[in-house]
Amino acid sequence: MRKNTVLPELYIGEKIAQVPIIQGGMGVGVSLSRLAGAVAAEGGIGIISTAQIGYREADFQKDPSGCNLEAIRKNIHAAKKIADGKGLVGVNVMHALKHYKEHVRAAVAAGADVVICGAGLPVDLPELTAESDAKIAPIISSARACRLILKMWDHKYHKTADFVVAEGPMAGGHLGFSKEQLVAYGFTEKGPAEHEGHRDRTVWDCRMWEQEIEVILSVLREYEQQYQRNIPLILAGGIYDHADILHALELGASGVQIASRFVATKECDAADAYKQAYVDAKESDICLIESPVGMPGRAINNFFAKRTREQREPICHCYQCLEKCDPTQVPYCITKALIDAVKGDIENGLLFCGENVDRIDRIVSVHELMQELCGTRG
Repeated sequence: MRKNTVLPELYIGEKIAQVPIIQGGMGVGVSLSRLAGAVAAEGGIGIISTAQIGYREADFQKDPSGCNLEAIRKNIHAAKKIADGKGLVGVNVMHALKHYKEHVRAAVAAGADVVICGAGLPVDLPELTAESDAKIAPIISSARACRLILKMWDHKYHKTADFVVAEGPMAGGHLGFSKEQLVAYGFTEKGPAEHEGHRDRTVWDCRMWEQEIEVILSVLREYEQQYQRNIPLILAGGIYDHADILHALELGASGVQIASRFVATKECDAADAYKQAYVDAKESDICLIESPVGMPGRAINNFFAKRTREQREPICHCYQCLEKCDPTQVPYCITKALIDAVKGDIENGLLFCGENVDRIDRIVSVHELMQELCGTRG
């Protein structure tokens, strides 16, 4: 077991987080102002997910896009008030969203410190944030995707990423890997296969992913040299404790992104039943699902997950959330499934989770969790 070591600050351009921990964005409504603000108040980077963020607004059924934009503004302002000048507050905007551009612009106008984009290739992100000091980052799962995005940004905008989030195969929610790639990494419906390289299900047993990280770092070094600036690499996916963070730093990362552990906090914006589902989850409860977003997803294998594997869920109302979604063809409405879950219907809603969810055994405050992750808790 590694000895506790003080974690370094995370520098993203001129912006500084006192702790190199980004709380991952989780929609719908799992990471809003309360959670993001609490993480920032501890010196980290709190992230608000903009995915259907306005679901609690009165007119959401009639005008989801308008409610989402208003909720982005409200939540960023509220999170910054909670943070009280500490840490950083940002957003996660899925590129697959129908109103992705509007979400980015609204977040920038509201004063987001960072904008992180995944679920696609955000090739126009530099243009959308050009008139702001917001720092931008793509979420990638391969060196190929990293090179492609940075090459496009360089060619079209003469700009590079302020930082890059590399999300590995143990992450929760939407995964940047095909099912075939997940199998190659050793993951099946029942979790990592029992073979060499997956001894105890910790994130750093996956040597294939560590090799990919080396190549990603080499891509970043090219653009650092070209632009004469540092491009921090943030590692994500299955990172659970202080030892994992130290190893990420040993591999060359400047920080980490952690999502699932922040669900089991008092400040998490999800219902208490949602949080308790994480505490109660066993290894056998973790499964891979088909998402309407077009990516595999990792979730708790509840009644909803089992039911949608066997039959298509009828869709009675379209919330216009995804750019590429045919309500007559997708297996279920992801907006409804996620809203049901975040409100506490843990059997009929979709509960995304990371591969290490079964290790979570209690609900703590963000302060307690951050102390544990930083290795400063007695």
